[in-house]
Amino acid sequence: MTHLEVAFPGGKKVDIHYKGFHIETDQNGETPTPFDLFLASIASCAGIFALSFCQQRDIPTDGLKLEMHQEFNNETKLLSHLQLKLTVPAEFPMKYESAIVKAMNQCLVKKHLFDPPEFSFVVEGIS
Repeated sequence: MTHLEVAFPGGKKVDIHYKGFHIETDQNGETPTPFDLFLASIASCAGIFALSFCQQRDIPTDGLKLEMHQEFNNETKLLSHLQLKLTVPAEFPMKYESAIVKAMNQCLVKKHLFDPPEFSFVVEGIS
């Protein structure tokens, strides 16, 4: 089991310590919110698979760009649709269009949304 630790340095700040990284979040707009990081993890995960796809085939990546657009359900305030749009350089062989989409679909973050882990919560007193 891996270990991630969350600290509360004050106000609405929530800091994460994981694998030697220190990630700051808050709800005041000074740093990304946890939900911002969630969205960024989806896009960056798909992006790394697109980048790797091109690199493995010696396809130029200058100008390669991924954008993600979000739609929310007005009633639930939850995401209802994510569109990931990959812009490829002119040299990109369009015969690989479906293959690069298939590669981006290998994103582990996305896979966890379709096969979510079980959550358990434990509250423990300070000793």
